[in-house]
Amino acid sequence: MKNQMAVVVSALRQLTPRVREYELADVGGRSLPQFEAGSHIALYLPTPEGPLLRHYSLVSQPDGHGADARKYTIAVQRDNGARGSAYIHDHLKLGTQLRISHPKSQFALDRRDTQSLLIAGGIGITPILSMAHSLAKRGKNFQLLYIGKRADDMAYLPEVAKLGAERASICTTRQGHGLRPDVAALLASQASGTSVYVCGPPSLIDSLKVAAATLGWAPQRVHHEWFNTAVTGLEVAFSLELRHSGRTLQVGPRTSILEAMTAAGMHPLFDCRRGECGLCPLTVLESDGPLVHHDRFLSDDEKAMGTTLCICVSRTQGARLVLAA
Repeated sequence: MKNQMAVVVSALRQLTPRVREYELADVGGRSLPQFEAGSHIALYLPTPEGPLLRHYSLVSQPDGHGADARKYTIAVQRDNGARGSAYIHDHLKLGTQLRISHPKSQFALDRRDTQSLLIAGGIGITPILSMAHSLAKRGKNFQLLYIGKRADDMAYLPEVAKLGAERASICTTRQGHGLRPDVAALLASQASGTSVYVCGPPSLIDSLKVAAATLGWAPQRVHHEWFNTAVTGLEVAFSLELRHSGRTLQVGPRTSILEAMTAAGMHPLFDCRRGECGLCPLTVLESDGPLVHHDRFLSDDEKAMGTTLCICVSRTQGARLVLAA
């Protein structure tokens, strides 16, 4: 298929009780396209409940050569109630073939940076580690802060430690003990012109953005990527009417509107699949239940109006939804 590649799981490694690393190689042994640090790929998963697409950051070192150019490495954290990660952990074995997208970069390093601060929260270490390897390879100045609740649940601790104590530090928060890093103090200690790259839960990113704004940092110095954890597993199935197309689809409780439309052979606009880019919103014509907005693109006022929906992550709690599509 266009813009897709056939790969095979060529190696597996259990990093923590919940995180497993997957090495993906071209089925024909050819080199895979090069990518920038911070890039991600989409996995096309043919589950019994219908096709799923899930995005994962590349942990591999960018600009690989030789054997390294023929494989991509991702790490998947199994989350309770998350159908995509559960399917991957249960079904992707050594030798399993699947299709992936070409790498995409929405979280790239600015090569003009003279000093970089990298902050990873939990599984957010995956693109951040790739960035650290790229900066180290190019002899750039950087610091890395890796935050997690417990050391035994933090992937890639040995790899982070290899960067050296002068470059990398690790913080375990032990939830409930108040040992969270002071991001405002961390930013205040940075040299003038430092750029920060953060990947992790929304709470970490929001606190860092507030701190940067308070300190007067220019918005372009703060780069972030977050993982959507808003889906609770309590969503209901509903009937989706696409008024302009004259089609009616069924959307399952663990299937997004975008996935249902794609599986039906339609081609809605999308890019990030995390509710951030603003390409996928559609006009809501009717809904017999409250809308549930999981995106970070629409404003609070737009969400309250209930006339627009980001179809990659948001849905209705009713039994019927009508969109202008």
